[in-house]
Amino acid sequence: MNKNSVSILIGFAIAAGSAHADDKWDVKGLDASKLPAAVGKQEVTYAKDIRPLFEASCFRCHGEERHKGDLRLDTLEAVLKGGEDGKMVVPGRSDQSLLVFAAAQVNDDIAMPPKRKPGGPGGPGGPGNRPPGGPQANNGPGGPDRLRGPGGPGGPGGFGPPPKPLTPEQVSLVRAWIDQGAK
Repeated sequence: MNKNSVSILIGFAIAAGSAHADDKWDVKGLDASKLPAAVGKQEVTYAKDIRPLFEASCFRCHGEERHKGDLRLDTLEAVLKGGEDGKMVVPGRSDQSLLVFAAAQVNDDIAMPPKRKPGGPGGPGGPGNRPPGGPQANNGPGGPDRLRGPGGPGGPGGFGPPPKPLTPEQVSLVRAWIDQGAK
């Protein structure tokens, strides 16, 4: 075995022990005990129960017009397809579904919506808190307001307040939906 082979094997060993390998998240490295339990509600469906939750919190970044990380959550087919980080839902296994860990925000690296950091987008001094007017203002054609999208600053694609994370009760409903086969 040559020196390069040893380096590659060490790299694989390190990646295998982490929660994130080859740009794909492995939920085995995440603590499922931090997830809220699935609710006891039966016959949970995407169309009736889950889509409204995603519409309120997720479509701004993962809807029809914008799909960060190549992930769309606006149709059942898109949710089941996943995104650049792989499959987000394992039907029948919410404890192995990355979507649940992201929505429950059990890990800051994968929390959805992302937790805001001071100085980052929306944080103090970040683009979400730009004062009106001044040298950064350019509200004419092609200026920052064109990025705010429909609905003003809080609308899709805007710099307004971040979407609210799902509540533990809502995450519990998502878990029940996935455990019931994600239909």
